Amino acid sequence: MTSQNGHQGAATLEVTVKTTGVEVSPTARIHPNVQLGAGCVVGDFVIIGEPPRGARSGELETTIGPGAVIRSHTVVYAGNIIGAHFQAGHGALLRECNSIGDNVSVGSHSVVEHHVKVEDRARIHSMAFVPEYSTLGRGCWVGPRAVLTNTPHPLCPDVAECIVGPTLMPGAKIGANATLLPGVVIGENALVGAGAVVTKDVPPQAVVAGNPAKVIKDIGNLVCSATGLSPYRDILGADEMPATDVMAVAGPEAPSPTSRPIDGVAGSSPQPSGSGRGS
Repeated sequence: MTSQNGHQGAATLEVTVKTTGVEVSPTARIHPNVQLGAGCVVGDFVIIGEPPRGARSGELETTIGPGAVIRSHTVVYAGNIIGAHFQAGHGALLRECNSIGDNVSVGSHSVVEHHVKVEDRARIHSMAFVPEYSTLGRGCWVGPRAVLTNTPHPLCPDVAECIVGPTLMPGAKIGANATLLPGVVIGENALVGAGAVVTKDVPPQAVVAGNPAKVIKDIGNLVCSATGLSPYRDILGADEMPATDVMAVAGPEAPSPTSRPIDGVAGSSPQPSGSGRGS
């Protein structure tokens, strides 16, 4: 789909809606050289294809695959290549030139800076910050208000030589309000506890917590308080795990069997795939 701005652009959108099922609010602004796949829904006051500083409108191609839902006040800069069934909450910001896979969601008021790689089925919860040159692996999860960083010494004259964001390996989960320092690697299926400050690499399948974050257990030791089963049994290949270790980082007391289950120590439940929630 290609559109111009203003009333002329709205007319172009009307034709596209009839042929591909795209729904675009009349208050949305779609820059030239934007391609929207069939079935995309674009909410009120959304901007897609915003040129970065130094670029002209339409200079960089922007592609969003079929079935995307982009909620009100979200801004997607030019140069993004986004796969199918993308979900954006309200007021999300995606800077330029990111590579984003299929079935990715970015929650309300989250920021994804430029030149970030996000693989299939990754989920970024509300009000999270993902800086440039970060990598989010397949099926990883970033909790609300989590902050990833990429500069060891802000405003250093050599920042261009060392700027690098964290790498989240497939299945890694980052708890609410956690902070990841530049360049750290969170291993496959590892879990970072809520509020942790991660200063060094985290091994695969490890659970870390604290400031600075330290390994406190393995994901195989985690037990859901509601079922008594391991929340990672599909990954670990076990049907059930003994309910011998239910310590949560939130406090020394184990949660009661009637308390609301949480995802390990992350502090928030992951959004189910295809739920349509944008926050």
